[in-house]
Amino acid sequence: MDNKLLNIVLADDDEDDRMLFSEAIDEIGIRTKLSLFKHGQELMDYLTLPNIVLPNLIFLDLNMPIKNGMQCLKEIRENPDLKDLCIAIYSTSSSEKDIEETFLNGANIYLNKPNNFVKLQSSVEKILQLNWQYHTSNLNKDTFLFRI
Repeated sequence: MDNKLLNIVLADDDEDDRMLFSEAIDEIGIRTKLSLFKHGQELMDYLTLPNIVLPNLIFLDLNMPIKNGMQCLKEIRENPDLKDLCIAIYSTSSSEKDIEETFLNGANIYLNKPNNFVKLQSSVEKILQLNWQYHTSNLNKDTFLFRI
């Protein structure tokens, strides 16, 4: 992603996680506009509004009420207007089943929620600096699971 303003979205039902993510984004040296959503239905309602600027990258928690991250991922990939969005799964789950299922359903990267702020900041910064065109064209299980 280049030097222009990055439009980033986080959908996560945990208020503390949203706050920490927002603080991490604020402290890294990349120009961003961050939009926060409390659950998947809020995210999907936003993404399907007319005339919105679609995000460059969506960070998507898996375990959310009303509409979970897997449901959002599938809906996004099935929607012709949204199917090419970059999606980073952002979850506490390290279950092989979750990792495999999100990979097969078209997520671009899987990030386990780091257990401290410095790791979170470092992970988010590295993900925002990825060459997404290269990353998505060479996607495989080794590049899918993001490790610090």
